[in-house]
Amino acid sequence: MAADMTKVRQVGILVFPDVEVLDFAGPFEVFAAAGEVLAGTPFRTYAVGTGKQPIAARNGLLLVANYDLQSAPQPDILVLPGGSGSRVASQEPLYIDWVREAGAKAERILTVCTGARFSARLGWLDGVPYTTHHMAFEELRELAPLGRPDPTARFVNGGKLLSAAGVSAGIDAALHLVAEYCGREAAATVADYMEYPLRPE
Repeated sequence: MAADMTKVRQVGILVFPDVEVLDFAGPFEVFAAAGEVLAGTPFRTYAVGTGKQPIAARNGLLLVANYDLQSAPQPDILVLPGGSGSRVASQEPLYIDWVREAGAKAERILTVCTGARFSARLGWLDGVPYTTHHMAFEELRELAPLGRPDPTARFVNGGKLLSAAGVSAGIDAALHLVAEYCGREAAATVADYMEYPLRPE
């Protein structure tokens, strides 16, 4: 991707009750770490929820979003995590309407794990290759019968839509986006800082 690196990319991560912790925390750490170890400030990362009240993530971790849905900056990169809560959130108009509008204007959309439910319900998987958690493919095939599932992939680059398999795979997909925007060497620097192996393309 021939990216304009004078621009700070806004990375908006949706959070909701029962969101899987590493689904959002993994990409958050990747983009935040890029801001620490790379020249300039390539990414600004923030969480978006329904308000300032604490949200109980998976297994009871409490978190507070940086912005509510009404005040959040338009993300250049929209991250949609999964977890058991995505089954409910992806059907709630409050969330799905925001995702539809934010996703339409975003440069890239990254779904992690069962965050692919949002894409399926919005028709974004029709004719598009994707992956998700290995236990969710049957459900996703029902939600998006025109999609092209790839159960063998760690992550799938479907053009504007990038999808990651379960939980920790969101880190790999986020590093892939760092490589797209900042170069492979920059992604390797971020991975080294995180002491995380950078997977081959």
